[in-house]
Amino acid sequence: MSPDRFSADRLRLYLVADPDHTATDFDSMIAGAIHGGITALQLRAKTWSDRETLAVATWLAQMCRSAGVLFLINDRVDLAVASCGDGVHLGVDDVPIDVARQLGGPDFAIGYSPESDEQTAASADRGANYLGVGPVFGTATKDDAGPPIGLETITRRASLAGIPVIGIGGITAANAGSVITAGAVGVAVASAITGAVDPEAAARSIRAEVDRHL
Repeated sequence: MSPDRFSADRLRLYLVADPDHTATDFDSMIAGAIHGGITALQLRAKTWSDRETLAVATWLAQMCRSAGVLFLINDRVDLAVASCGDGVHLGVDDVPIDVARQLGGPDFAIGYSPESDEQTAASADRGANYLGVGPVFGTATKDDAGPPIGLETITRRASLAGIPVIGIGGITAANAGSVITAGAVGVAVASAITGAVDPEAAARSIRAEVDRHL
């Protein structure tokens, strides 16, 4: 596995993009976010058909590859492989990490959202490349996100993981720095960029705070 492909630098500013929840045109929002400095992009299209998702994912994979941005798909290993994406992000109820590794191969990026310290500690051995831990501050973007876990949990799970950890949930330019200080290598955001009138400016401000605290 290429170490630089999944290094912490690729996870500094990770955008979770849902086409059903954007304040502006989806294509323009993505372009603005890339220009603003995102380093990774996850497509989360829960209401779209497989055919629609694959078409958009294939386009995004090409765009991200040209920009040097890591591209992943939420939950769907098959669509990530079919679109020539870099990888997939899984939750505890999705395809097991070891199965995703078998399907995607050794260079396939696998992110995982653990729900306990035990799952956190076991993730690297199971084949995960990074962990998304949260919701740090709480969020309305994801219905099943659960209550806020706080910065202390970020610190604890970052020490348990043995692989890069990014914080997710309610993160903005105002609090991104505290997530990095707590031990995360980056932050994952959704509405702070997708809901912004100027996604490029929003991404740029969050990226500046992340970089300032690393």
